[in-house]
Amino acid sequence: MDFRDTPEEAAFRAEVRAWLQANGSARSRPDEMFGEGLDDAAKLAAAKAWQARKAAAGYAAIAWPKEAGGRGGTPMQQVIYQQEEAAYLVPGMIFEISIGMGLPTVMMWAAPELKARFLRPGLAGEEIWCQLFSEPGAGSDTGGVRTRAVRDGEDWVINGQKVWTSGAHFCDYGILLTRSDWDKPKQEGLTMFIVDMKAPGVEVRPIHQMSGESEFNEVFFTDVRIPDRYRLGPECGGWKVMLSMLMQERMSVGGNLPTDLHEHLIALARQCDWDDRLAIDDARVRARIADAYLQQHGVELLIARGLTAISKGKTPGPEMSITKLVAAKALQDISAFALELAGADGIIGHEALGGDWRYMQRLWLGSPGARMGGGTDEILRNVIAERVLGLPGEIRTDRKIPFRELERS
Repeated sequence: MDFRDTPEEAAFRAEVRAWLQANGSARSRPDEMFGEGLDDAAKLAAAKAWQARKAAAGYAAIAWPKEAGGRGGTPMQQVIYQQEEAAYLVPGMIFEISIGMGLPTVMMWAAPELKARFLRPGLAGEEIWCQLFSEPGAGSDTGGVRTRAVRDGEDWVINGQKVWTSGAHFCDYGILLTRSDWDKPKQEGLTMFIVDMKAPGVEVRPIHQMSGESEFNEVFFTDVRIPDRYRLGPECGGWKVMLSMLMQERMSVGGNLPTDLHEHLIALARQCDWDDRLAIDDARVRARIADAYLQQHGVELLIARGLTAISKGKTPGPEMSITKLVAAKALQDISAFALELAGADGIIGHEALGGDWRYMQRLWLGSPGARMGGGTDEILRNVIAERVLGLPGEIRTDRKIPFRELERS
């Protein structure tokens, strides 16, 4: 692994850093969030304005080809920008799916007129996209999708339900996976569409989370009509389209775990009393903080491996699943230990404990979602076992059985 920028990468990093200093606002504290003090509408408007500014400067989609509205740069330049932007107050969980997954899928699979219609407005932040895959009975097993698509002339009629859809409550369009043929095996009867999230029959219900936020949603489709020209890929070719969309996630190898969590633990341990002395003076606490540092450093090395591959023009392989698996577990363990430092008071909200606890409490409340979103621990272990270690695959008895028969059984 090479931890250094090439001369070209260093020059680009300096360019990005100068632009961010001139146009962005640096974080004043680790837990500071974009749009604090703004209501949802004002926050969304501010996020769109920032995205438009990025697009005008050529930073919205650095690795995209110029003809699609991108910069025509390298994947490593995209990673460098993400690394530098992380120190600034920028909108989070608003455009990631649009730029990282939805629009690249449109670019790969949509007809030319749809590319012309959707790509540039999406890059400029005028329209926001979501991903509509998971269902109550089809989470880790995406092939179990039951949302039904029935052909009716030049339209498709959609009925069904999706769940855990990030950002659906403010999105304009979505990439929708449906079952269009119930007599084919489960992975062969799927078809993918672009769906207008404001169309008649689309109902979005936000899910209230224990953190107080509502990032996820249930989405219901009742006789929603989608023109056939909004289909992505061939009829019953949705599985291949879906896999290509998920491949886009591999480019997001930059920031899986904050690099300063051990410093937060040290600061909190200097505030807490354990057996009539500061927690930082307890050898067990210091050992746990050392473990946290080693976990962070291990994740950084895994990320560096992916960055090295990108820098050499390669695509990170399935071994990057290790990064997500390790980072999500470490995030939960470290943030849980931070709350343990306060003893029984750790369950009290940060408003009563003090602002220093806000960051760790937020991480702890969000950490279970990090272990499920993008593939559960169990799914990732299967990926690592089969595709990285070359171990025998699980026995799967449903690959050639028509989905209708699976439903009956």
